[in-house]
Amino acid sequence: MKSTPLSLIAGAVALAAVTGFAALTAPGDGEAPEAKAAARLPVERTSLLCPAPSSSDLADTTYTSFTPAGGSGGDAGTAELKPSVPLPSDEDDAAADKDKDDEEEKPAADKPVITLEGTGKPATADTPKSDAPALIGTATGRLAPGWTAQQTTTTAAGEARGLLGVSCTAPDTDFWFPGAGTAATRQDYVHLTNPDDTAAVADIELFGPEGPLESDTGEGITVPARSSVALLVPTLTTEAVDDVTVHVTTRTGRVGAVVRVAEKDAGSDWLTASADPARTLVLPGIPADATSVRLVAFAPGEDDADVKVQLMGKNATFSPAGNDTLHIKSQMTASVDLKDVTRGEPGSIRLSPVEGEGTPVVAALRVVRGKGDKQEIAYIPATAPVGDRASVADNRAKGSVLSLTAPGSTAKVEVTASAGSEGGEKTVKTYTVKGGTTLEVTPEVPSGLKGGYALTVRTQSGGPVHAARTLTVTEGGIEMFTVQTLPDDGGTVEVPVAEQDLSVLDD
Repeated sequence: MKSTPLSLIAGAVALAAVTGFAALTAPGDGEAPEAKAAARLPVERTSLLCPAPSSSDLADTTYTSFTPAGGSGGDAGTAELKPSVPLPSDEDDAAADKDKDDEEEKPAADKPVITLEGTGKPATADTPKSDAPALIGTATGRLAPGWTAQQTTTTAAGEARGLLGVSCTAPDTDFWFPGAGTAATRQDYVHLTNPDDTAAVADIELFGPEGPLESDTGEGITVPARSSVALLVPTLTTEAVDDVTVHVTTRTGRVGAVVRVAEKDAGSDWLTASADPARTLVLPGIPADATSVRLVAFAPGEDDADVKVQLMGKNATFSPAGNDTLHIKSQMTASVDLKDVTRGEPGSIRLSPVEGEGTPVVAALRVVRGKGDKQEIAYIPATAPVGDRASVADNRAKGSVLSLTAPGSTAKVEVTASAGSEGGEKTVKTYTVKGGTTLEVTPEVPSGLKGGYALTVRTQSGGPVHAARTLTVTEGGIEMFTVQTLPDDGGTVEVPVAEQDLSVLDD
């Protein structure tokens, strides 16, 4: 069939989109010009998902939404977090009362729980509801680059007591969670949230110290459109294990995934996904007063992994006595109790190959502060570097501590404390992080602070730098805490520079 000029143009445009060539030329017209370097431009749309916060009547939840200033000069845009309410069916639409006013007709899913008005200043919202749903968020225009949201829940008492904090996550198709459990003392839930208008289908695999755990209920889990489901991890298998690696994948669609850990007599918190499997991992931000640290790691490939375990402390990097290496068998979860490894100083863990290129692994830390009935837990997954910029929301006048780690060369970072959600002016301070060490700082709060604020970290030179924020709230005599890591916010993307050359259509 003879091609028309229109089909030729369509084909040429498709070729340019797929290959990233800078120009298209007709055969015989000489050498094609070299492709120009891709430009980095601000993203125009960002999606975030927050899990259902708690089922406890004693829980109070704060949502914080923030976009750093200076990310884009584009359209004003919007940034909203809305309830994950399933889309109504055609029958539901037909049965709707036509006499209701516009506000009453508006589905609950269209009523934002929190709306961000501009950059550089966070917005907050609170709820005491025990049945508060998961949230689905979208930011567009100049509010999209670097948009972050934090969900912080304080549960004063009960089996799930604690401070549960989570940076709302982007939807994806593959997640690793080392550090969950199926033992009798655990009530861990995997939360899956689907942001899209069609159902997603997910699989959940569990791996214990002896390998895969048998499960008849972890396959083909349907997550309805714009909905969230929570699955109790111990019910996915009959095997009771203290340390389990949870692997979530999707067959169709995409989800946000996070694990809520509840441990009897120890507390509760969110466990977010480890960074993608890698040969070298950094787990930043162990509090100086940690009374116990447990490392959980997993090798997802076909080969075993032997890794060096090193603590990057306040002044130097060293190997914990008796735990300088860890052997991780393929498809088996390995764990080691590092006890009070920091010995009163802040620190971060680095995992690297004992020799050669090594085998990719995933990992997380279970961190305990306090003792006896005053203890509380939090989790630190392996995380990517800060990169150009990273932010964390829901910081308060008291109780926020920032940890900065430079596993390689010495680095200089700029830390901005944003304007307060209810008033105050931003403050900016620069820190130098010596290579191979961890620097713990109490951020300089915004002048005249009212409400909460956000922290933004930018790498100025050297590095890479890994970061984490610890938030502490004292409740009932217990110093409840949660730790959030700060990977690069992905506020910019590479966009190939393309030029159109219609001479390809000439005879």
